[in-house]
Order: sequence, then C-alpha cells, then structure tokens
Amino acid sequence: MHSFFLYLMSGLYIFAGVMHFLKPRMFLRIIPPYIPYPKIMNSLAGAFEILFGICLLFPLTRQYAAIGIIILLIAVFPANLYMYQKGAKGIPKWALLLRLPLQLALIAWAYLYT
Repeated sequence: MHSFFLYLMSGLYIFAGVMHFLKPRMFLRIIPPYIPYPKIMNSLAGAFEILFGICLLFPLTRQYAAIGIIILLIAVFPANLYMYQKGAKGIPKWALLLRLPLQLALIAWAYLYT
C-alpha cells in the first residue's frame, strides 16, 4: 500500500506539472497580480512539480523531492487563496474553500516521505 500511494503522489505531481505547460492559461488565471513574471512562475512551478514527481520514485532523491513538494505547496498557497477570493469559473465557492485545507493534507502526505 505504501508503494501505491508513493506512485500515486508521483503521478499526480508529474501530471500537474505537465498541465502547467499544456494548459497554462488555467494556471495563469490564479496567480495573484502581485506575483511578478506570472508566465515564468507558472513554468517554474510546472517544472518543479515534474522534477519532484520523478525524484519521488528514487530512494536516493525521495526525501529531497518530498521536502521540495512541501516547500512548493507552501509557495503556491497564495494562488489557491487568490483563486478562492476571486472565484473560478465553473467551480463553486465552497469547493474552492475546501481546497485551502487540502494543502495541509498534501503537505502531510509529502511529509511521510521525508
């Protein structure tokens, strides 16, 4: 079961990272206006998600990847908060609110691999 959740986490971050490049507008809309260079920030977030997702698969880099994911989740929290405040087309406000504490669950999940 432990391996299943590790591979699931890895796949989710790789998928999310790839989506930053395939559907950048979706991510650019939730970057707060006070964040400089949103296109670069989007690409960096996507690249790091892919990198950390891949690095989770290898015992030598797993701990570093999990720490990187935790840092990334903290760094992107303002985007999730901004998305809740601004609203997102087609997503109910209550779902956006539930997403905020989900970050804590994702951090705890990543912490398991540190």
